[in-house]
Amino acid sequence: EARLVESGGGLVQSGGSLRLSCAVSGYPHSTYYMGWFRQAPGKLREGVAVIDSDGYIHYADSVAGRFTFSQDNAKNTLYLQMNHLRPEDTAMYYCAARKLRIGSWSDFGLYNYWGQGTQVTVSS
Repeated sequence: EARLVESGGGLVQSGGSLRLSCAVSGYPHSTYYMGWFRQAPGKLREGVAVIDSDGYIHYADSVAGRFTFSQDNAKNTLYLQMNHLRPEDTAMYYCAARKLRIGSWSDFGLYNYWGQGTQVTVSS
């Protein structure tokens, strides 16, 4: 059974940095779309950064240039390096995966597997 476990969230001041990790197990993730979503209170879950099955990394416009997606295949771990954090980045961050190769990378409804989430809070 597929399993995703996030870690690395916390409280940081505006302008600071955090690195999130997602430990992946249970399936051959190299053929999947995998990445990060976030959800702030009262808002829809939104795509942050996802690698597709061709190895292309997609970023939300709001984080491009500040966040960097990476993965360590030997450790079966995904990372999200978040720099220049802003209060509007405050949200629960989730690791997600799907096998479907069609449809928008940012459509959270197409993802089958989710972690439990890790909270990121950015103070002003």
